[in-house]
Amino acid sequence: MRDARSFFALKDSSMKRSFLSHLSGAALLAGALAGSPALAESGHHEKKPEVHSWSFAGALGSYDKAQLRRGFKVYKEVCSTCHSIKMLAFRNLSQPGGPEFSEKEVADLAATYKVKDGPNDTGDYFDRPARPSDRFPPPFANEQAARAAMSGAYPPDMSVLAKARGYGRGFPTFLFDALPGFSYQEHGVDYIASLLKGYGEPPHGMQIPDGQFYNAYMPGNRIGMPPPLSDGAVTYDDGAPQTVDQYAKDVTAFMMWVAEPHLDARKRIGQAVLAFLFVFAVLLYFTKRKIWSNVAH
Repeated sequence: MRDARSFFALKDSSMKRSFLSHLSGAALLAGALAGSPALAESGHHEKKPEVHSWSFAGALGSYDKAQLRRGFKVYKEVCSTCHSIKMLAFRNLSQPGGPEFSEKEVADLAATYKVKDGPNDTGDYFDRPARPSDRFPPPFANEQAARAAMSGAYPPDMSVLAKARGYGRGFPTFLFDALPGFSYQEHGVDYIASLLKGYGEPPHGMQIPDGQFYNAYMPGNRIGMPPPLSDGAVTYDDGAPQTVDQYAKDVTAFMMWVAEPHLDARKRIGQAVLAFLFVFAVLLYFTKRKIWSNVAH
């Protein structure tokens, strides 16, 4: 606004021409930068994540126990070599609303892990088999060890990753995301599932540095994590397809449960509250009719 007022305040035509030439030069420079190969490769051309169909989406959705079990298997056999899940305890796997493994299955699983405990009577720390009350031990002792093993990259913890990630859906869908009961809350899982399937060859002319990989959904299209999934890498016992697409959706659903393990209970409580409010409103209406029916208006 100040520039516009300054322009119309100019009385000399030569000064006006100079002002316009500066504006046109700035516009040309901006257009050149926008069309330059450097900006084209700066990370502004990632694809928008796919919208998947999730069993837990919506007010009436709930977790698919079979999918959570498959997702845990993918995490255990593939993801756990790099990514921690430090907020999950072994016993959580047997709780209602999750994979619902039996207590024996959880105990047997925990016993395959070693956790550090102590100090003992002599003041020393020691390793022992994990118990169901223990949390999953991380794959690396600390961040420095992780970066040393991963060529400088630091694999993020997966405990709340499904809730921490997201993307903008654009107009007009973002308007509905602000409405209670209509908001789309699966941005994070859509993004993660798409990311796991988004590896491929870079477009012509795009250079990927050594140690990084092209991913169509990653901001900047460069990611330090090698493609983690491949067809047939994990064996399913329930007959589900053993494909990258299925693996990606299953492990992402498991990550969503880890980030929000009480989602099913929360939705059941919400449904009960809405049912109560509906019945209460009906009773209030008929009570009002009964009280005021004989009163002259």
